[in-house]
Amino acid sequence: MAQVKTVSILGSTGSVGRSTVDLILSDPGRFAVQALTCRSNTSLLAEQAIKLKARLAVTADPAAYGELKNRLAGTGIEVAAGPQAVIEAAALPADWIMAAIVGMAGLEPVLAAIAQGTCVAIANKEPLVAAGPFVMAAARKAGTTLLPVDSEHNAVFQVFDSKRPEGIEKIILTASGGPFLKYDEAALAHVTPAQALAHPNWVMGAKISVDSATMMNKALEIIEAHYLFGLPAGKIEVLIHPQSLVHALVVYRDGSVLAQMGAPDMRTPIAQTLAWPGRMETTGPRLDFTKNMNLIFYPVDIKQFKSVPMAYECLAEGLWAGIAFNAANEIAVQAFLQNELPFTGIVPAVREAVEQMAKAGSREKLQNTRDVINFDGLVRERTSYNISRDKIRTTGTHS
Repeated sequence: MAQVKTVSILGSTGSVGRSTVDLILSDPGRFAVQALTCRSNTSLLAEQAIKLKARLAVTADPAAYGELKNRLAGTGIEVAAGPQAVIEAAALPADWIMAAIVGMAGLEPVLAAIAQGTCVAIANKEPLVAAGPFVMAAARKAGTTLLPVDSEHNAVFQVFDSKRPEGIEKIILTASGGPFLKYDEAALAHVTPAQALAHPNWVMGAKISVDSATMMNKALEIIEAHYLFGLPAGKIEVLIHPQSLVHALVVYRDGSVLAQMGAPDMRTPIAQTLAWPGRMETTGPRLDFTKNMNLIFYPVDIKQFKSVPMAYECLAEGLWAGIAFNAANEIAVQAFLQNELPFTGIVPAVREAVEQMAKAGSREKLQNTRDVINFDGLVRERTSYNISRDKIRTTGTHS
């Protein structure tokens, strides 16, 4: 009988977290849940904690403590609230920890999870984009295995010969192109948040769905891949692949190309990390090779998707630019979802913020993650100011 694996899920109520919960419930005898965390969805968190018989349930919202406590009264499940409580939950010893807290809010919990030295499955790319050197150094120091959950990075992980990286010529990340692949500039100007959230292939959270529509998701993945696999920018490429069946390819020096394929279902990469180094069954869809798949690949139109070349520019500039790139994007996406910024304004808002931070002397060395967090905050303030300023200029009213 296989040994029971202890697990925690940081961000259990998000799309990745919910898929992880479903996988654990499909084979509950194989796992023992230490901790579940959420931002504010205490009703779902309590339901998950009861089903999984979790030891601890934590909400990041201190005001939601009473509600969570009431929902779990009499269950024996411990309850905590607040950002520090999330970090403490992440630090609980576990064989495997899912890091799925969206955005930079996930950085400190990820570092706390890494410090206890087992396996951390990283589903939120922002900590790597904004603090990659520190995250990777922490993993090396603790002896922690980082398992990428993003479908593209997980695909690379599965076919990447990490013992002989000198034989690798390049990696290729695929991108569906999102819901607006065939839109012209005039049509993009009228895109609504509801349209941006309707991805043709994947079921994802709001932020990542918008990022997919702007291709900012792929831009961030370029930077993430640089840190995860230790490859220079020149060895990381992107191709449009509308079917989302081939998730990544690794090209070797001898001309061999290894591709990882699968149905567009996040349960597949999550299961790969959850069972690693073994495998587990999932109830997700399977590819049927008896049907005509008609796989299509073509280059990214960098005039349409300006976020992709920006990622390479930021890698060339250094860590500060990655922080600015990520932070400005989070603010711009939030503004778009709140109808405070047009869809076509997201990438320009990011570029403006990055350029402003460059002029402000941001090339100074960032010494630690506290410096990263502080600089991240400055970029967010600047981006928010820019968006509010432009809205006032356009409408003549304050937001």
